[in-house]
Amino acid sequence: MVTGITGIDHTLVGVRDLEAARRDYERLGFTLTPRGSHIGWGTANYCVMFPGDYIELLGIADPAQFTNDLDAFLAKREGLMALAFATRDPGRAAEALRRRGVAAEGPKPLERRLELPEGTVLPRFALVSLPQDATPGLSAFVCHHLTPELVRRPAWLEHANGARGLVSLTVVVERPGALTESYERLLGHGTVTPTDELITVRAGRHALLFVDADELTVLHPTTRPLEGVAPPYIAAMTLRVGDTGQSAALLKERGVPFSRERDGTVVVPPEAARGLWLILSGR
Repeated sequence: MVTGITGIDHTLVGVRDLEAARRDYERLGFTLTPRGSHIGWGTANYCVMFPGDYIELLGIADPAQFTNDLDAFLAKREGLMALAFATRDPGRAAEALRRRGVAAEGPKPLERRLELPEGTVLPRFALVSLPQDATPGLSAFVCHHLTPELVRRPAWLEHANGARGLVSLTVVVERPGALTESYERLLGHGTVTPTDELITVRAGRHALLFVDADELTVLHPTTRPLEGVAPPYIAAMTLRVGDTGQSAALLKERGVPFSRERDGTVVVPPEAARGLWLILSGR
């Protein structure tokens, strides 16, 4: 893409009890990495890794330290709070964004401790900050992995529910059509497709689906707007799985509530997925 953004690197799920969230996601059939903590920050995480993207469960380990507004988010709710776009060259991406009128900052370094049985390792990242007006309806930044071999071990990429990677995020906003210009500036001409009450934003192989509250249930018939949450918010995350029947069987065996749509898609409600609709699709 013209700004060097190649897709979505990972999603961030803010949780109030990190260890309980880990147990919940293991029950959903995910393999989680060992616990990590951000150096110089008060946050800690567990990650669900896929070959090309991942989910980060993010909690507060030390409220006296910097939490990057996680405390403010969790004061309201749990759930999908942000996403990180991917890039292969954060320096060039930041320059390209600035040339297009996006006030990107960085890249800046970030390290986290990853607690392995054989000892602690330090995965390193380069982050580019984006202003809020560059990604209306979303909180987002750009991330590049400097040590990918530390976080993508083969054993962490296999999941009992058959999940293989991120497909899309569904974001509820009041006026989807008003976002077109901002996302074309961010990602390039032709990356945004408006259709009635929905706009589809393509970021590499991933999609961002911006809908109003009524259209959410049209797009995902077994979902509903999050109760007590005002737009904008990320309502749903869709993952690709190898076999939705296998996924459904595992969830049923483990007593996880879910519904199925006509095409077999499996939908896990927010109460079982820490504040988000988790959609497992075979497409």
